[in-house]
Amino acid sequence: MIQDAVPLDDRGLDWIRGGGEAEIVLSSRVRVARNLQGFPFPGRAGAEERADVVERMRAAADHVESLEGGSFWEVDSLDPVDREILVERHLISRDLLATSRGPSSSALVLAPDSSCGVMVNEEDHLRLQALVGGLALEAAWRQVDRLDEEIGALLPLAFHHQFGFLTACPTNVGTGLRASVLIHIPGLVLTKEISKVLEGISQVGLTYRGLYGEGSEVVGNFFQVSNQTTLGKTEEDLIDHLGRVTGKVIDYERSARSVLLAEAPSVLEDKVWRAYGILRAARSLGLEEMMNLLSGVRLGVSLKLLNSPRVETLNEILVCGQLAHLERAAGARLSEQEADVCRATYVRDKLAKDERDAGQAPAGGTSDETVVDGPPSGG
Repeated sequence: MIQDAVPLDDRGLDWIRGGGEAEIVLSSRVRVARNLQGFPFPGRAGAEERADVVERMRAAADHVESLEGGSFWEVDSLDPVDREILVERHLISRDLLATSRGPSSSALVLAPDSSCGVMVNEEDHLRLQALVGGLALEAAWRQVDRLDEEIGALLPLAFHHQFGFLTACPTNVGTGLRASVLIHIPGLVLTKEISKVLEGISQVGLTYRGLYGEGSEVVGNFFQVSNQTTLGKTEEDLIDHLGRVTGKVIDYERSARSVLLAEAPSVLEDKVWRAYGILRAARSLGLEEMMNLLSGVRLGVSLKLLNSPRVETLNEILVCGQLAHLERAAGARLSEQEADVCRATYVRDKLAKDERDAGQAPAGGTSDETVVDGPPSGG
């Protein structure tokens, strides 16, 4: 049975443990857009119709094996900080918050391990999705495919024999599939090869965005690469294409890092250690500054210039160093200045703990302030 309104805890953070190519690829995500027959798309639906879609998905979820023992939340009933936490963990989109129109108008269903779930009443009635660590597109697709089959056996989905699955946006018609990888490519940025690579990505039917997808800026050398087309190809073809192109980008990134090590080793080492030193000592950190510094440290760990922190720790900081997570840990809303101080404290203590766990001498002073812990990661 699905559980209603359970605490968020560490749900949605399993991916931070990493996977294949974890030093370069943070995560892989696959989602498909589906709509129910006989209902207007969410953007044109009335309150009763939206609530009906939520209730139908709620009832179906109790019989979906992939969601057995999972959780269900009506998004508008959540505390505002919890809603933001879901966005920061990529479990819901900013668009879902924007399109919510009161009680029972939108929802989120998650599997027990949070590896897959369903957004209800975003741009489409259902957005089925899976998020896994590292480069693991096929694993993510298998989860979504199974979830799609199970839900399709319970709810009538809008489908056209010629066009495929019908969606609110014409660019999603067909498979309705969007697959993406969150990739860290500082070597290509530092060697000024990034524009060539991004142009090449665009020429083969892919697109790139920032950390939070469409409309978000690129910070910390983290790029989200995804497919553009959904019509005329099978889901397997789209997944395979993105995987092969991502593999080439990884090769280019490794070559760029080799060039940096060969041609400017002292400059690279200085950049890495400065980033680590600032994170270990700063008393105030803005979000964008933290992201950029994490990029330098992540590069240093990958090139063995630093023995710590672990990639898992860097992934956790990337998520839990964001505003809503800091506010949940502090138990209060924070001004920008307060958030910057809490963020710096959290990062210092997290890195110091990672050093202790690895049996290393601290690289710098720890804080005297109260530790601001993020939600447990299970690691």
